[in-house]
Amino acid sequence: MKFRPCIDLHEGCVKQIVGGTLTDDPDAPPTTNFSSDRSSDEFAELYRDCGLYGGHVIMLGKGNDQAALAALAAFKGGMQVGGGITPSNALKYLEAGASQVIVTSYVFREGKIDFERLEELFKVVGRDKLVLDLSCRKRSAGPNDAYYVVTDRWQKFTDFEITEENLVKLAKYCCEFLVHGVDVEGTRVGVMGDLVEKLGRWSPIPVTYAGGARSMEDFDLVKLLGRGKVDLTVGSALDIFGGDLKWQTVVKWHYANLFEADHDLFNVADKELRARCLAARASLEADKAAASCALAFKATLEHQE
Repeated sequence: MKFRPCIDLHEGCVKQIVGGTLTDDPDAPPTTNFSSDRSSDEFAELYRDCGLYGGHVIMLGKGNDQAALAALAAFKGGMQVGGGITPSNALKYLEAGASQVIVTSYVFREGKIDFERLEELFKVVGRDKLVLDLSCRKRSAGPNDAYYVVTDRWQKFTDFEITEENLVKLAKYCCEFLVHGVDVEGTRVGVMGDLVEKLGRWSPIPVTYAGGARSMEDFDLVKLLGRGKVDLTVGSALDIFGGDLKWQTVVKWHYANLFEADHDLFNVADKELRARCLAARASLEADKAAASCALAFKATLEHQE
């Protein structure tokens, strides 16, 4: 399992926005958790220097093209890009350095998936360069209700349900799925465990989940529920975006969990990567031991009082 970083762009700036509040109404601005003074390429350079491939740049509305291109140029081949992608502009972003393009609204029209448009995109960029964004919501709040893909800034429901059959069908056209749990995106209330479990059980290709993560326990939960096959994106909870979750701790977790089994790790040909993973595991164990000692010491003091 991997950690996948993100760069969300709104009006040309790096921001963290509560997902369900983004609309086309100019008199109803979205709820913003964080707006950065740092440029998009600075964040991309940070991800590059940490060796974190496979993150995404998302353009939320107009006015973000230059910031997106700057991020892609800073980390060539390291990040995907989405937001307004069509067959006419997809190659521009790939040539600018995007590893893949992410698409939703172009292939979902009037509440349905348009397989002709999907075929068109498939022919232009190829399966290995196409990621489908299947960000979704429940129509109602029942625990057993289904998730449906939403489009147009996550405001419009489609009739496309997240099922094993549908994921298998779409996997023929793309190399990966990106799935935001829209109702918790940007809220830091915890991940949507039932959705993660379904993705881990049903998806035949890699899938990245985003939405609601707030602690390192959420990383462990996604790893468990997603069977190690679902990667996790965290935004608002990170200290680099104004949250409490330490960036360096997340990076250590990423490397410590990059390989599931010890024999897989020791068979890695890249010695530098192997050493980094081992160091991350040792550091996390040391952090846990220190935290346990601190709790024990605190309990002892309280008992003495």
